[in-house]
Amino acid sequence: MIKRIGIFGTSGMALEARDIAETLGITTFFVTQDSKEINSNNNTIETVNESDIYKFKDASFVIGIGDNIVRRKIAMRYSGKVNFTNLIHPTASFGYDQRNKIEKKQGVIVCAGVRFTHNILIGDFTIFNVNSTISHDSVISDFVTISPQACILGNVEVGTGVLIGAHATINQGKNECKRKIGSNTIIGSGAVVLDDCDSDSVYAGVPAKKIK
Repeated sequence: MIKRIGIFGTSGMALEARDIAETLGITTFFVTQDSKEINSNNNTIETVNESDIYKFKDASFVIGIGDNIVRRKIAMRYSGKVNFTNLIHPTASFGYDQRNKIEKKQGVIVCAGVRFTHNILIGDFTIFNVNSTISHDSVISDFVTISPQACILGNVEVGTGVLIGAHATINQGKNECKRKIGSNTIIGSGAVVLDDCDSDSVYAGVPAKKIK
């Protein structure tokens, strides 16, 4: 049983990850590269420099940083050097065998109220923020961030490094042809995606249109 987790980051998503860990009864500390941030929490949260993390031999780690590019860099920097674990809020709910599939991954953060149905493939270092919904037969690749209350409907394939904005909806694909969101693309908050989306792009609006 994990008793101590180091969280890369000191604000935003790191604080949300800390909330999950504390709910699970797990002691936490923050990890930063910026020495100025070590005392930024008024000493209420233990914060250490990255160079000191190897002193915590009993600890596992998550990356509490919403920026997919930064999260990927940290994951690559410490691959095979520290134990990356998952953080799953107890109010998240799962279809048949879905939690077991997620537990086989690493670095996954699942916040309160998230709902997974069934037959969903999840990548490493993915973040599912509060009350987001992922439906059947979808694929969520590595380093994806799903923002609060976003809805991924069935038969959707989300590429590596994608950011889905808050309240966005990705409409359902088909069994024989999934709806595809290309890698490193941003789907804006509140967008409604009806068609496939290119890689390395930005989509916004209802229905969603490519704006960059």
